[in-house]
Amino acid sequence: MKYFLLFFAVIMAISARSAQAQTDLIEQGKTLFRAADCAACHLSSDGQTLSGGKAFSLPFGTVYAVNITPDRETGIGAYTDEQWLRMMRTGVDRNERHLYPVMPYTSYTFLNDADTLAIKAYLFTLKPVQAKAPENRLPFPFNQRWVMTFWNWFNNPNRRMTTDPHRTPEWNRGAYLVEALGHCDQCHTPRNFMFGLSGKAYAGTVQVGWRAYNLTSDTEHGLGGWSDSELFEYLSTGYAPHRGPASGPMAEAIKNSLRYLPAEDIRAMIVYLRSIPARSNGPQRGKRVPGASGENEDVGRHIFQQACMGCHLENGAGRQSDWGALEGAHSLSDPAATNIIAVLRTGTSIKTEHGKMAMPSFTKAYTPQELTAISEYLLDHFGGIQAPIKPESFKN
Repeated sequence: MKYFLLFFAVIMAISARSAQAQTDLIEQGKTLFRAADCAACHLSSDGQTLSGGKAFSLPFGTVYAVNITPDRETGIGAYTDEQWLRMMRTGVDRNERHLYPVMPYTSYTFLNDADTLAIKAYLFTLKPVQAKAPENRLPFPFNQRWVMTFWNWFNNPNRRMTTDPHRTPEWNRGAYLVEALGHCDQCHTPRNFMFGLSGKAYAGTVQVGWRAYNLTSDTEHGLGGWSDSELFEYLSTGYAPHRGPASGPMAEAIKNSLRYLPAEDIRAMIVYLRSIPARSNGPQRGKRVPGASGENEDVGRHIFQQACMGCHLENGAGRQSDWGALEGAHSLSDPAATNIIAVLRTGTSIKTEHGKMAMPSFTKAYTPQELTAISEYLLDHFGGIQAPIKPESFKN
């Protein structure tokens, strides 16, 4: 009898250890899932499930995010570990279909086996949702998925990241977070003629209507003029004093991903970002554009006083919330006003420790001509730039 009890105790201990290991794996997967910012693309329109459907308007058509809940028919529930690893690294799904590089597998390919499978383990604990993604709207030849075979030859490294023995553990951790999990280059690196990543790593570019800024150590266009504390605050919260708030896709990245990372991971990312060679790509900050007209100044000032001062104040310091502060924001020194136009067109929001901070779209309340006037006023008033904005920028 005592041997039976001993055997039973051993089995129970092994079972408990196995259950704890599975719990730890799932928790690790959740952490990695957040670091990989999967929710930014795959959240449903109501923000409740990872059933996809989000449209990505690209130069060659529209691609829709797919369902990544564990539904076996419309989601990822039928994936084996081997199929999952292949999809995450080569962009080929379990049905042998090539994915489009909107899914950043050219960055996820750097992930190690354990982390990649931990993300899968976490996703498989979620509630399955049956939701088929809309059909992509791509003209010929972009609707021919087999063409991606050749694209991958030139644009997908298909290798795992290794530790650089000449660098510190903190730098190596930062490299893994920035290059692999965070896939920051997918937004901040200009694309080549094949729409793959160019050799101008992190030099900044315009993506889906928003300007992703230069992340190199360049002092004028990049992060060279930012202090470590400013970078830490911005990446952790979406705001840093005298740097303005994050908006658009960057606000989404902070809302869904970066704000959940432990402080040591944010610091590791900063260490790595500091090591990226400077590239002097970006808007000509603080310079006036020849030939620009100030004829919209009075209209722009009136709209600002009427609709904007309540939250932003005359000097851009922000009322009640730091996320309403405009002083120092990149977007206010870009003569093209790319992000100003995007914010006024679509609105922006970010979730903070104080709740959701949001700015609505202005297109229903103001005409394209009025939105042009306020854009020009913002550039002049806060950025010292006189640049002409076309009303067509605000038309659908």
